[in-house]
Amino acid sequence: MPIQPQQLADLMREVEQEDPIDFADLPFPEDDLRELVANHLCAMAASMDNFSTEDRLMTLLAVSAKLVLENLVLHVQLLRRHGLPVGDNVEALLSRLRKGDGGPGK
Repeated sequence: MPIQPQQLADLMREVEQEDPIDFADLPFPEDDLRELVANHLCAMAASMDNFSTEDRLMTLLAVSAKLVLENLVLHVQLLRRHGLPVGDNVEALLSRLRKGDGGPGK
């Protein structure tokens, strides 16, 4: 049985306990945002019913990777906009990218 949006939203809350999201002063209730995302992702997963397990996994990994990259870019932009230093992990990654060493596979 496929995961339901409410189950996914609950899992999101559980994951956030370890790594909280700073919703700052967004004019939207946090739970509404979680439910919106959970509904969208569950609909996306349901649309892949005809995909092989490998293709479904690859697609979901690609979507996850895109979101992590987007989050990194937005985080760095926000820090720079406010004149704040990036964290050591981000600085090390950016330094590797500047040197042309993107890590494994490069």
